[in-house]
Amino acid sequence: MLDKILGKKDKDKKDTPDLRKNGKKSESDMGGRLKDMMGKVSGSNEKGNSSSDLGEKPSNDKKIPRPMPRPKKKPLDSKPRLKPPEKKSSGLGGFGGGGGFGRKVPDDDQKTLVGAAVFGVVLIVAAVVLYYFMFYAPYQDTLNSAKMEKYNEVNSYFKGGLASDPKKQILLAEIDSSVTPDQVLAVDVLGPATTSWRTYQNQQINNKKDAYNRVMITYTATNTSTDQTSDGVKDRMMNTTAAQEVVNEADAAVLSNMDIETPDTIAVPILVSRLQAAGGLVTVGNTVDVYLRTNASSGGNETNTSTSTSPEISGATVLAILRSSSTGTIDANLTQAQVTAAAAAAASGNASYGESAGAGYSNSKSVQVTNVQELLKAAASRTWNQNQITSLLNSYGWRLSDYEMLSNTGELDAQYMLLLEVPRDKAPFLIQNMDSIILTVPTQAAPTWMITELKAIYN
Repeated sequence: MLDKILGKKDKDKKDTPDLRKNGKKSESDMGGRLKDMMGKVSGSNEKGNSSSDLGEKPSNDKKIPRPMPRPKKKPLDSKPRLKPPEKKSSGLGGFGGGGGFGRKVPDDDQKTLVGAAVFGVVLIVAAVVLYYFMFYAPYQDTLNSAKMEKYNEVNSYFKGGLASDPKKQILLAEIDSSVTPDQVLAVDVLGPATTSWRTYQNQQINNKKDAYNRVMITYTATNTSTDQTSDGVKDRMMNTTAAQEVVNEADAAVLSNMDIETPDTIAVPILVSRLQAAGGLVTVGNTVDVYLRTNASSGGNETNTSTSTSPEISGATVLAILRSSSTGTIDANLTQAQVTAAAAAAASGNASYGESAGAGYSNSKSVQVTNVQELLKAAASRTWNQNQITSLLNSYGWRLSDYEMLSNTGELDAQYMLLLEVPRDKAPFLIQNMDSIILTVPTQAAPTWMITELKAIYN
């Protein structure tokens, strides 16, 4: 314990340098230690010098170890650090200048890389623009044109009573979901529209028929050569059976432009020439179409006459027909006709008719009949035999025209008064254009004599 206080150590132990004492061996006495402390304070403790202040010399028998170098204090910022690269002006996108790729690249290589990058971007943009204008845009235009065509077709068929039909929405959805022009054009619009229109128009026929089992069909006349509306809206009356046949045979292109209404008609009397009255070959119950003749001056005194391409009134019914009385003049007298009839009756052995005829001969022996109108007046006064007068004058005007057809001769200057049943809104037109109209007989509704003649001609 005392040795430790005095600083003595065992010689057997290996001397170890004391770093806290700057590599010097501790003195064995208190004086040495004080010397060392004074040397530290004064800074005069050097190697090989002995402090003789206390009159002591260092012992030569002790081995002086090599002093350990005192570690030098290094500044805090003396650690090795990576120096940031010097900033230089960089080119487009950081590819130029001081090496934007993480290492310094020569200027020539940087320019090459930048040029290649710019060229690549330009090439990509040019390819995209070229594809858009040469392929994508024309394809989209074709697709949109096909869709617009189908949209217009759907809207042209599904209108009026079928504007809210469920099939219309189904077709529009199918068109919208199509991704190619072929798929769009393959959408069938006419078929579903025709089915819906036929069902709708047949319901209209049953709902709009009048007391005479008739309907009036209103349609838009079109020019077949140009497929354009030419003469506006037309009306045609027909019975329900004929109307149903028309509806079941037509498609949506016709049925969508057709309206079925309840007939609202009036009877209009007109006075026309034989030419205008279908040649005088019409009778009660016939159906006629009314056309309009228009006069157009072409210069000078010349006048050109043109006729409308479609009838102004279709399906007008002849309710009555009268031939002018000037055509009823008879040159033969009634006496001669009765003598001839009596002779024919006697030859057939009809005694009762002969007696009646003889009585007629004796009563009208001196009477000369020159006008059918006067004979009608006499018949109306019942001064003549009613049955005989009826048999002689029944359908006289029609039989006269019939005989004129057989003989190929006739009175062309005769005039006719007809009573026509036409729609109410067409009556003003018929009255104002009485001198410019022509009545025609459609072969689809031909009278019996015309059917007979057609069959004789074509069979």
